[in-house]
Amino acid sequence: MMPEMDGIEACRLIREIPSLKNSRIIFLSARNEDYTQLSAFDAGADDYISKPVKPKILLKKISSIFKRIHKKENKIQLIDLGEIKIDRNKYLVFINKNEIQLPKKEFELFFLLASKPGNVFSRDEIMNKVWGSDVIVGDRTIDVHIRKLREKIGDLYFKTVKGIGYKFNQY
Repeated sequence: MMPEMDGIEACRLIREIPSLKNSRIIFLSARNEDYTQLSAFDAGADDYISKPVKPKILLKKISSIFKRIHKKENKIQLIDLGEIKIDRNKYLVFINKNEIQLPKKEFELFFLLASKPGNVFSRDEIMNKVWGSDVIVGDRTIDVHIRKLREKIGDLYFKTVKGIGYKFNQY
């Protein structure tokens, strides 16, 4: 049992903090009564796992939550940044109403970076989200695609964060 407060109260408090409201919360508890589990879900839990639990089951449940998060991220289909508009359904980019054609990987990289302006995406994150973990590409692949985007979209929009990755700056 947790000291000071129980997990349900901790969950409620976490959900009230704006910067943490999208955090994933999984209860791992020795208590397995229905009313306890229902209270946890009412407080904002994403899942509830009763002890004892087999490690493979625990890992699969966590993996399942990450898959759901990834699906939600991929649901964004239109990005409107004022002068820049990106339509994922049609693979179209418009800058000041001028259509720009991009190859698939350049488009996916641009869409990823523009989906969260100002956020830094690590090289590993970019590699996994754009190329996938099953594909083997060279170390400079991301750099080459960023260079091509800078040529087509504009140098000011793409910022290199040394030793980490890249971010998209909205102007």
